[in-house]
Amino acid sequence: MKIAIVGLGVVGGSFAKALKGKGHEVYGVDINDTTIAIAKAEGTIIEGYHNGKDIVPECDLTIICLYPSLILDFLRKTTFKPGSVVSDVVGIKSSFLNKALEIVAPDVEYISIHPMAGKEKQGYIYGDAEVFRGANFIIIQHPRNNEEKIRQMALFAMDLGFRPARIMNPEDHDEIISYTSQLTHAIAVSLINSDTQKYETGKYIGDSFRDLTRIANINENLWSELFLNNKEYLLESITHFEEKLSEMKKAIMDDDIETLKKNFIEATKRREAL
Repeated sequence: MKIAIVGLGVVGGSFAKALKGKGHEVYGVDINDTTIAIAKAEGTIIEGYHNGKDIVPECDLTIICLYPSLILDFLRKTTFKPGSVVSDVVGIKSSFLNKALEIVAPDVEYISIHPMAGKEKQGYIYGDAEVFRGANFIIIQHPRNNEEKIRQMALFAMDLGFRPARIMNPEDHDEIISYTSQLTHAIAVSLINSDTQKYETGKYIGDSFRDLTRIANINENLWSELFLNNKEYLLESITHFEEKLSEMKKAIMDDDIETLKKNFIEATKRREAL
């Protein structure tokens, strides 16, 4: 299969590295000459291009790894091979999927996907095929999708090391992702920014702080878009979190050990169930 990866950042780079040795012809599209040169030197792409129009019309699969604000513009400016599959990997779906479907030609299969894997770092050099191994993979299905193409995408994901795919509609995806991904980033950012910096914090942290704040090393441009394009669901998730945090706060204020224990036990059960 002839594949174009548009945007060789950490996610696009991970796809390129995961596809190496799988028997596909992989090409990269990126505005950074250094990124293209490194990817070619590593053998993860055959050739790199600044503009998708030079390679995408020949490809059977195009994986778009761009910011949400850039995807629609790319779709408008690009011609895709009839019968090919076009995918995006953006972390929010319902805000732009209908717009994307209005742009792409009817003879192109648009399958929006969400690989639940990545790193807090930016750039191709941080791409890693291993982050896909055992990770969750979501396929967003819409009425225009061909069932066989959906099945092929699911098999494609498993070949890269993902778990069997979950198939969802865009609204359900955005609701659950507001909790499992966006809320966790909001908490990590708020936690590390709440540091009074009275002490040299780094000398007093353990694994719990490291684990909770790892994703506070965040791409401000990307995550601002994700938060604001999914604000309805994210605000609901923040509200639910605030309610549980307030319950804990009140229990501490009231010396209510039974409520604290109840919350700890419930959390342990839920965590183990995951």
